[in-house]
Amino acid sequence: MSRREAESKPLIMLVGMGDLSARVLNMLLTNTATHRVVLAGRDVEEIRKRANLARFTAANLGFFGDVDSVSLDLQDIGASAETLARTKPDIIFMGASLQSWRVLTTLPRATFEELDEAQFGPWLPMHLTLNYQLMQAVRASGIETKVVNAAFPDAVGPVLDKVGLAPTIGVGNVANIMPALTHGYAHLLDVHPSEVELRLVTQHYFSHYVPRFGDAGRGAYHLSARAGGRPVDPPVDHAEVFAQLGGRLKRLGGVDGQLLTASSAVRVLTGLATDSGVLAHAPAPGGLPGGYPVRVGAAGGTVDLDGSLTLPEAIRINEECQRADGIEGIDADGTVTFTEREMAIMKRLIGYECRTMKLGDTAEWAKELGHKYRAFARRHA
Repeated sequence: MSRREAESKPLIMLVGMGDLSARVLNMLLTNTATHRVVLAGRDVEEIRKRANLARFTAANLGFFGDVDSVSLDLQDIGASAETLARTKPDIIFMGASLQSWRVLTTLPRATFEELDEAQFGPWLPMHLTLNYQLMQAVRASGIETKVVNAAFPDAVGPVLDKVGLAPTIGVGNVANIMPALTHGYAHLLDVHPSEVELRLVTQHYFSHYVPRFGDAGRGAYHLSARAGGRPVDPPVDHAEVFAQLGGRLKRLGGVDGQLLTASSAVRVLTGLATDSGVLAHAPAPGGLPGGYPVRVGAAGGTVDLDGSLTLPEAIRINEECQRADGIEGIDADGTVTFTEREMAIMKRLIGYECRTMKLGDTAEWAKELGHKYRAFARRHA
């Protein structure tokens, strides 16, 4: 491929070079449609080394991508806007948060399981804060770009949508459970997994709960299935499918599980880069709450429901499941109300309580939550 041909490909910026973004980078560089990448973070020397490792790994496989690195501190919105205006990425992958979800999984098992009862909603400030800063920088930069968010997109998207700053689409969560559900259906129907096409509407709670416990818990959802191009008739018992995820289809989680999230991200990023219209599952397309089946093209993700569900019904299901995840509701100005039950667990265990959070206060709440959690983790080390 000539340099001119390479430069005609979309430029994908990866923001935040943690484990997830590193895995995404490796996958992007083995596809000529997505191998024009720039890494953005505070430690330019470290991310340059990361870029070179990925570049050389891809070269071993016969792929020669274009990888650059730039300095970006999301907390400096003005400087970030200048960097974005200068770099002009076509697509931004947001992999940064103030505290990764997997930090909790490093706690002793019994401690983690007790804290996990608070669900994920109360941790929203850790994922919303940097996304809010990034989207303000995108607006100030004046560039046209698509933003793909990996940090609790189910809730971050609809909060930022209230102020016109929603990322284009999210990744992970609803997408992460789809391969196992597909294999579960295929096993029960005695068909090849490639013959199974599922459409699932649900929020993060469901995709976190089912693989761990083999049932849906308190999670609202809507799941429809086709096999060989036809609706599955008679319907398969969902309980039989879900039970497999806690048994024969149980997978590694934690850091190892990031590989699955990375693959869901690359499916979406490739759809955006190639305008393919690929069927995927993704959270928060266009700022909607929770996750949906979508067709991914250059403009983003378009919700692709079958005739068994309308979009308003899908939104209602996701908002109901969101309450099981600890978020009672999101007001028109982006103010978030957290559920009493889940926040009571946070207060009892780590001494943190936030029942209502205004968007402009998210950084302060994140600071307090981080301080309280670190003290808690030290006590249980």
